[in-house]
Amino acid sequence: MATDFIEQVNTANEAVRKISDIQEIDIATAPRETVWEDGKVQLYHFIRDTAPKAKTPVLISYALVNRWEMMDLQPNLSFVRKLLEEGLDIYLIDWGYASEIDRYKTMEDYILGDIHECVEFICRRHNTDKINLLGVCQGGTFSLIYSALFPQNIKNLVTTVTPVDFREENGLLFLWAKHMDVDAIVDGFGGVVPGDFLNSGFDLLKPMNKARKFTNLPKVSQNKEKLLNFLRMEKWVADSPAQAGETYRQFIKDFYQKNKLIKGEFLLGGREVDLSNIDMPVLTVYAKDDHIVPPSSTVPLNDVISSKDKELMEFPGGHIGVFVGGRSQKLLTPAIAKWLIDRDK
Repeated sequence: MATDFIEQVNTANEAVRKISDIQEIDIATAPRETVWEDGKVQLYHFIRDTAPKAKTPVLISYALVNRWEMMDLQPNLSFVRKLLEEGLDIYLIDWGYASEIDRYKTMEDYILGDIHECVEFICRRHNTDKINLLGVCQGGTFSLIYSALFPQNIKNLVTTVTPVDFREENGLLFLWAKHMDVDAIVDGFGGVVPGDFLNSGFDLLKPMNKARKFTNLPKVSQNKEKLLNFLRMEKWVADSPAQAGETYRQFIKDFYQKNKLIKGEFLLGGREVDLSNIDMPVLTVYAKDDHIVPPSSTVPLNDVISSKDKELMEFPGGHIGVFVGGRSQKLLTPAIAKWLIDRDK
């Protein structure tokens, strides 16, 4: 027993030493350039070495929760790099970091302002009338709204782990949000909801995951590449931006609590958002074991859009696994790229 304890202590000390030896953790290293910006919001264009296989560029709309770097977390397991490798021309919106000055920023500002201006910029830059739009989680919900209001601007739409039907009661996040006093939260935080507050909620969805993660750290540290990947993930989690209070309030009330989007009752800038206006080809990707956005919240999209070319794609993993890991690289990302290239006519 004493020998086992001493061995565990030595292993833990070795893990600490190896971590202290690492001077810097780099994430989001795929070469890119900023081609448009408005205040804190930037539009990146990822640099290609060769001509793309598809002439229609792809715009990625990430969620406001957490940072877009998840799409390019590790050089060898990068969602963005793999899309580039498969032949796509990739743009991505960086929402920046919300602060007190952004407390009154609404979904109208994000969707009718930022997304719309990025789409128009890319269209002008490529001398085209339409782009491909790829939405991630909440950014996928924003993409659905945009595509319903401006279907003429979108050639193909891809949504990944995107909530659309919020009547879901299997997921804890959906249950909690239905009973949340969102006004008290937003007003209590002075109009800007801290990222740490949101992360605490996500941790509580599966509380043992965090404990298990650090319990396994000494073992993980024996492999330098695994240790680096662990630290990259921790750096990404720790860099969670705050949320503009009015957008957070609007999203919780209109979607989680009133389910207005799929009911056809949601208004944006005074315009009715009718998902049946979505008539372009649509690929809906959901994760089988997603505990943040359960499949039953995503799959109903196909029942309300009018697209004749629509496909559901199940990923055998969880919410984050869609974007990192071997299965994403080998199965999902090439499938998304092929789906888009096949429709690039």
